[in-house]
Amino acid sequence: MTEETPGFDEQSQQPDVPSDETEPKAAATPSPEGEAAPAGDSGQEAALVAQLDQARSALGERTADLQRLQAEFQNYRRRVERDRVAVKEVAIANLLTELLPVLDDVGRAREHGELVGGFKSVAESLETIIAKMGLQQFGKEGEPFDPTIHEALMHSYAPDVTETTCVAILQPGYRIGERTIRPARVAVAEPQPGAQPAQAEDATEAGEEKDNGPEEG
Repeated sequence: MTEETPGFDEQSQQPDVPSDETEPKAAATPSPEGEAAPAGDSGQEAALVAQLDQARSALGERTADLQRLQAEFQNYRRRVERDRVAVKEVAIANLLTELLPVLDDVGRAREHGELVGGFKSVAESLETIIAKMGLQQFGKEGEPFDPTIHEALMHSYAPDVTETTCVAILQPGYRIGERTIRPARVAVAEPQPGAQPAQAEDATEAGEEKDNGPEEG
């Protein structure tokens, strides 16, 4: 009998173990992240566009608010400046109104020839100062009567006037700019009732002479 080699059967009976070389390689599975990448980029881009639109909208609203506030501030500055000028004018007018009796005394003294010496120098300095403050005197004989700037204290009729006229200035008027602080107090004269104005009479006489011209022989 042939002697069996010990352990031979055990080796032959062991199952075949596939080696690494014979093991089939698993097919490469595409990465989920690789497939989702384009969709993710599009979503991020849309989100950025939406954020940009929101930022632009917010910027437009803030710009409009700033422009509105700037316009309101400019209006406020103009209103404050206008009020400041008005308050200044009122204060000056009140001050000069208190000085009008002094100016009337100066005027009467000048008319009577009493404005001489030191009194004349003081009076002229006062008139210079009030002129710089904007005070203007008005009212002249012969100018048409205007009830908005004249106060009639005396009334009469005159044949040589064609409209209500200031024939005497009893007290001059004073104004500051367009503000009248005292009307001129005057004596007025109106055309004589029933009297024909001189211009109309001249026109009538000229017409009569033309109509009564020499007749042809």
